[in-house]
Amino acid sequence: MAAARRILCIGGGPAGLYFALLAKQADPARAVRVVERNRPYDTFGWGVVFSDQTLGNLEAADGETARQIVGAFNRWDDIDIHFRGRTIRSGGHGFCGIGRKRLLNILQARCEALGVELVFERPVDDDVAEAEAFGADLVIASDGINSRIRERYAASFRPDIDLRACRFVWLGTKKRFDAFTFAFVETPHGWFQAHAYRFDDDTSTFIVETPETTWKAAGLDTMSQEEGIATCERLFAPWLDGHRLLSNASHLRGSAIWIRFPRVVCGRWVHRVEHAGRRWPVVLMGDAAHTAHFSIGSGTKLAFEDAIALERAIAAEPDLERALDAYEAARGVEVLKIQNAARNSTEWFENVKRYTALEAEQFAYSLLTRSQRISHENLRLRDAGYVAHAEAWYAAKTGVGARPPMFTPFTLRGLALPNRVVVSPMAQYSCVDGLPDDYYLVHLGSRAHGGAGLVFTEMTCVAPDARISEGCAGLWNDDQAAAWKRIVDYVHAHTSSKIALQLGHAGPKGSTQRGWEEADAPIEPASRNWPLVAPSAIAYGPENQVPRAMTREDMDRVRDQFVEATRRGARAGFDWLELHCAHGYLLSAFLCPLTNRRTDEYGGSLENRCRYPLDVFRAMRAAWPADRPMSVRLSAHDWAPGGNTPDDAVAMARLFRDAGADLIDVSSGQTTRDAKPVYGRMYQTPFADRIRNEVGIATIAVGAISEADHVNSIIAAGRADLCAIARPHLANPAWTLTEAAKIGWTE
Repeated sequence: MAAARRILCIGGGPAGLYFALLAKQADPARAVRVVERNRPYDTFGWGVVFSDQTLGNLEAADGETARQIVGAFNRWDDIDIHFRGRTIRSGGHGFCGIGRKRLLNILQARCEALGVELVFERPVDDDVAEAEAFGADLVIASDGINSRIRERYAASFRPDIDLRACRFVWLGTKKRFDAFTFAFVETPHGWFQAHAYRFDDDTSTFIVETPETTWKAAGLDTMSQEEGIATCERLFAPWLDGHRLLSNASHLRGSAIWIRFPRVVCGRWVHRVEHAGRRWPVVLMGDAAHTAHFSIGSGTKLAFEDAIALERAIAAEPDLERALDAYEAARGVEVLKIQNAARNSTEWFENVKRYTALEAEQFAYSLLTRSQRISHENLRLRDAGYVAHAEAWYAAKTGVGARPPMFTPFTLRGLALPNRVVVSPMAQYSCVDGLPDDYYLVHLGSRAHGGAGLVFTEMTCVAPDARISEGCAGLWNDDQAAAWKRIVDYVHAHTSSKIALQLGHAGPKGSTQRGWEEADAPIEPASRNWPLVAPSAIAYGPENQVPRAMTREDMDRVRDQFVEATRRGARAGFDWLELHCAHGYLLSAFLCPLTNRRTDEYGGSLENRCRYPLDVFRAMRAAWPADRPMSVRLSAHDWAPGGNTPDDAVAMARLFRDAGADLIDVSSGQTTRDAKPVYGRMYQTPFADRIRNEVGIATIAVGAISEADHVNSIIAAGRADLCAIARPHLANPAWTLTEAAKIGWTE
């Protein structure tokens, strides 16, 4: 398909206008039309926010438009967080605000100057008829968050629209805020928060947000628009200084001004229309294609970057079809990154109550780093003074002088760790008959020398038939206990690290090949396999052995094996004990509804599914020394339909806490082959955060944590108490010391 010559943009918001002017600027011979249902100066928002990075992108794409926008900006660097009578300020954030109406006017004028045809007050009910009338060979569906075109071609675009849990109202005020302001107010009904920022010389945006349950409890759902705004004025009077809150949505009645944010994700962004012998593409852009929660201020940024990316793709590729494929592929990845960050930010604001037990310093730090896009070192670049104060405050809470949070001590029961770094349990598949030899002494000893505060064994099996593979470590006999004691004694004698024992039973995932062979496949030859047990007779995969459903006798036997291994571990001198209830192994299989189909008291409800793992845990806790900590590893999300969710993980963590667990080691997945995890940097940390701050129990965060910067951010924000690092420790046993050197910590 030849490059576009006649371009029709349906929707005259930032995406449609900006793409139109870029397309016309690139080739003045093109015919470009923008059709908008509203009048030129109608808009129902207030101000929009850009970062300095976005301004650089605009300058590169069209310097004239960028200069006009920059000339209308109000700039600020500071964020003020008002919480429980305290104000915490952080600087260096580099924001710019502009009125939405002013922005649209600049884009409209620039379009007209370049020769783009602008058509206002024309609702488009039939995009095909509109395209035919214009002779379009490219249609841009930039018709906003409630896109009719996206709905019409839903089978192609595959939209997923998720209405989020909070209600919010977008207001304005003549109060001039000199910083991006977050204010939090507790009421008898729950928490309300305001997001406020100035966007011109005398006007600020003022967004009020609260969970829908709180909104209804406060009666806002039955109030008139005027009554609802007056309620917000009373709630936020300390920050409004007598100024009124203003609405420009007079067309809405009653509580309709309060909306739930729709998160929009589309599987595809391009649809091909065939009509009357012609064929043309319809391309989603801006809010029609995706949304990002206003708390990270990226909606207009994404719209502009969509427009820039599409124009560049068309300029680089003469064939329009290939250009559109390149646009969809490139923008899909970039938008996913922003939407993942926006999801984290959205969930933080939906769950403000979760963090209100934190002191103001940690509450503010948690807010600033909520999206996981802004990290500890990124904050330091923005405002070194703020980070120095935060580090000193956090260190003082642990009784030491100022230092990075990663290097503060941590105490649990009678055990004190020198820092917050944990070497995660990692199967090595290198034992013979479960006996750890010199390889394990070197493997674990070198990582203890490398500076980690706590070093975990791999999952150590409680019986020969509890192993994952023939190479797995064990603790079912005295020879193994003596071998482990040699390793424990070495760590204690030669390093400052502590050493933890993780005990587990492979259950339905047992009797498989070593990890570097055909992982999860049965051992070959078949004669070397052993019988498996599980809560139900469900194989882990089509090639795996079908396990026998456990009888009461089996359950008693396995529980006793865990207890005997616990006693051997205590005699070997381990500092810490962990029970493995994650990743689809035996106890995890009891917890997961996809693998536990029992009809007795050990199946069905979540409480029943937890019953046997809790029985095992209590028996182990009774056999483990009272002054030594004991943790539980859980899969906080099965990532599969019908499996456990983060809500279930919170309930499970409460049950283990009540049974005596000191800490939850929070992982996810690997419970079923149908799992579809959503990977990303620190992708499991939100699960640890939620369990820690809702359940009130210490947690370990694990998963895609690879830098000191990640650890410092997680610990300082109170998302977890420890961070487990796996693969980076395989590549570099001295990972902790290396990262310390990178950030300049030498003590």
